[in-house]
Amino acid sequence: MLNPKRGTLTIEEYLKGETFSDIKHEYIDGEAYAMVGATQAHNIISFNIAREIGNFLKGQPCQTYISDMKVKVKNNFFYPDVMVDCSKGTDNKSLFKENPILIIEVLSDSTSKTDRTTKFSSYKNITSLEEYVLIDQDYISVQIFRRKSSWRGQVYLMGEKVDFESIGLTLPIEELYEGVNIEFDI
Repeated sequence: MLNPKRGTLTIEEYLKGETFSDIKHEYIDGEAYAMVGATQAHNIISFNIAREIGNFLKGQPCQTYISDMKVKVKNNFFYPDVMVDCSKGTDNKSLFKENPILIIEVLSDSTSKTDRTTKFSSYKNITSLEEYVLIDQDYISVQIFRRKSSWRGQVYLMGEKVDFESIGLTLPIEELYEGVNIEFDI
């Protein structure tokens, strides 16, 4: 995917290449990074939350997107696991969104550091973004960072209800993990 003569891609080269690529790539500072496959737990959690949010927002002007829709942040492009965009206007041929109010990432060993650092730092630059959510796939734990609280995190654990303030939805945390076998160390 990288141009060997220059070592970096232009945004136009990246977007064009992404439409033909069998592998998704995130684009950070002119470099394209291949995305690895996800575990069963990751897929189930992503689907559970996308389904719950999508059903809740049915008939409203907001749209829920899953991991195949990119988000553009300045000159970078990421594939969040789930995002909600409430901006007006629709372009069915759009390859990316720029104004999400909610972004959700499901953490794995290979993505946790990037989700907590590079992506979080970038996502905070999206002026429309109200909440950034990290869902652990190995433990029942959800952390929500909110713009209105200066991006300080709030952690939700087993038995609690997760409050997605940006869209007005509250869910028992167990619903996010339905179908995922979490083993507890005692």
